[in-house]
Amino acid sequence: MREEIIWTDLTLTEIAQHLGDCGTPVSVTVVTQLLDHHGYVKRKAKKQRPLGNHPQRDQQFHNIDRLRRQYEDSLNPILSMDTKKKELIGNFYRDGRLYTLKTLQTFDHDYPGAAQGVIIPHGLYDLKGNHGHINLGISHDTSKFACDSLFRYWQRYGQAHYPQPTSLLVLCDGGGSNGSNR
Repeated sequence: MREEIIWTDLTLTEIAQHLGDCGTPVSVTVVTQLLDHHGYVKRKAKKQRPLGNHPQRDQQFHNIDRLRRQYEDSLNPILSMDTKKKELIGNFYRDGRLYTLKTLQTFDHDYPGAAQGVIIPHGLYDLKGNHGHINLGISHDTSKFACDSLFRYWQRYGQAHYPQPTSLLVLCDGGGSNGSNR
């Protein structure tokens, strides 16, 4: 009803119901035709509008680039670290195909209440050694889990391939649950 509103998350049925409540009863078909006539199309929002540039934005990337170049010529490892999407544990649908004798049946919905738990994949990639390392956790995506994951990588692989390091360069994602202050 307000001109400045150019979108709605109402369903077609809800729009028809609201119009009926306002004294203009219409069917869902008419709502569809009206939306189409006025150029309304169901769309997803796009993350395209920048918040602006911070005066020191490029400085951080130059610093990362400087450190990478410095570490590439050293005996120290360069690691990329990230946590991936949490996955529900249980009889849930997963994309992909496999060879089987009969059809596999999974739950028709991925409700967390039907899960036996949650698994969190945490990955480390050694850029110099072209080696990936994944830890699977069942607790929470925390700073402690990230540190434990790095420690396990170092015990199982890192110290054998980098016998005399003086430091590690760890490149981390700074978004989502990976806050820069952590």
